[in-house]
Amino acid sequence: MPFTQLPTLLAEALSARGYAAPTPVQAAVLEPEAAGRDMIVSAQTGSGKTVAFGLAIAPQLLGEDGTMPPARAPLALAIAPTRELALQVSRELAWLYEKAGARIATCVGGMDASSERRALSRGAHIVVGTPGRLRDHIERGALDLGSLKAVILDEADEMLDMGFREDLEQILDATPDQRRTLLFSATMPKPIVALAKRYQRDALRISTVGEDRGHGDISYQAVTVAPADIENAVVNLLRLHEAESAMLFCATRDNVRHLHASLVERGFAAVALSGEHSQNERNAAMQALRDQRARVCVATDVAARGIDLPTLSLVIHVELPRDAETLQHRSGRTGRAGKKGTAVLIVPYQRKRRVEMMLRGARIAVEWVNAPTADDIRKADRTRLMSMLLEDVEVDDDDRALAAQLLEKKSPEDIAAALVKTYRARLPAPEEMLTQGSAQASSGQQEGHRAGFDDIVWFRMDIGRRQNADPRWILPLICRRGHITKNEVGAIRIGPNETAFQIPRAIAGKFMASVKRTVGEEAEGGVQFEVLEGGPQQAAREPRRHNGPAPVRHQPRPTLRQRPRN
Repeated sequence: MPFTQLPTLLAEALSARGYAAPTPVQAAVLEPEAAGRDMIVSAQTGSGKTVAFGLAIAPQLLGEDGTMPPARAPLALAIAPTRELALQVSRELAWLYEKAGARIATCVGGMDASSERRALSRGAHIVVGTPGRLRDHIERGALDLGSLKAVILDEADEMLDMGFREDLEQILDATPDQRRTLLFSATMPKPIVALAKRYQRDALRISTVGEDRGHGDISYQAVTVAPADIENAVVNLLRLHEAESAMLFCATRDNVRHLHASLVERGFAAVALSGEHSQNERNAAMQALRDQRARVCVATDVAARGIDLPTLSLVIHVELPRDAETLQHRSGRTGRAGKKGTAVLIVPYQRKRRVEMMLRGARIAVEWVNAPTADDIRKADRTRLMSMLLEDVEVDDDDRALAAQLLEKKSPEDIAAALVKTYRARLPAPEEMLTQGSAQASSGQQEGHRAGFDDIVWFRMDIGRRQNADPRWILPLICRRGHITKNEVGAIRIGPNETAFQIPRAIAGKFMASVKRTVGEEAEGGVQFEVLEGGPQQAAREPRRHNGPAPVRHQPRPTLRQRPRN
């Protein structure tokens, strides 16, 4: 339906921004049954919810002539979990209410508090802020909430996750009893339900999750890799998609720092966002993304809250989200306003089952794909280059004159080849995945006689099919811990509870010595290595015995350093 029942000045503002019809969440809050009521709204990120609550509170803000009354104490308060989201909300409400004469004050951490207090003293119709800074202004007497008619809690679930419960309760306790309270939350955990029960009256429950175009336009993919291949998979995914903007999620600030440095070293234009960055650094990073000086952002979950990049089309979950809600929050950075987006999960082989269960529980359809190879990337590069060079371009006389001079000195083929080489030189090189082409995954075996394997020693690991053993991560494990190459590993036979593999006798002693030196450095969990006398056929006929040296067990070591979450 079109925006037909709105005040004229708001309808004009929406039309100027290209809005022809409301999104599902906007339509829901404008229904007659929602008029004047408290609301609990579940809507995905990117669904147009900021405009939705801006329209919902219009009757409480505008006078009979459709304009704002003189600015004194605020009439509406919007609370958001992060600086970026608060600033985004402020910008959205500013253009929506500009023609109505609204004065909006923003109060967020990291900004000049004295300037904010001066703005509040001059009067404001709407105040937008983060919980900590708003509470500070209330305690100092700079923010008077006595005239409030509406309070909006945006991304309330995230605010509670971040530990703002006490701040929110103090702010809400300072507001009039007759205010409207609009609670927007992508998910509805028990703490949100408790908050709503305490501070809302006869709240209307609205849920548009799964209906919003922003969420529906996200394509989910999952890539299984060996833990040591995670960084290489990130590089190849970035190179395959060549997205206008991409966001990479890590679990800790240390891992953000490490991955960011690694990408910059490889030639990617990347910025980082985590709790260790100052507000000025965050602002500079966001500006670099907006003006396309940077195309990749590496971030923690908390640091990425509230980021709105219209060009963002790719999200990569470098480290798995802790639950389906976090997955949806992260992925919701892309696929906004009807645009298409892709969210890719990088899944270590041993965690595939856990991820499958999480996706089923969240009813998210995902396509399991192989990590891009160097050949895949080169093919995509050729397609992009051909498309770019065949586009019509405007050239001036100087361009044509230079082209004529070049044609006098070189053939068209040489000039075209030089252009292609220049284009490719700007692109980071794809990575060779450790697991690509290393094993016959379909059969679970690596078999067949090969030169150099006439005289071999069989070894055994205490993991098998029941432990999700797979040649694609077992082979890199053997190579890394034994300090050998994949060409020095013979047949791999995976049984129900153990895996046998061949090593040439000439290097078997060196292999086992390396295995013993690297105890405690493994990422795939505790795995025992031992010599398998007589080979797998003999072992199948006899009970397992531990004669001779004790097997070497590898203790877990995270591939990316694990620290407390940001």
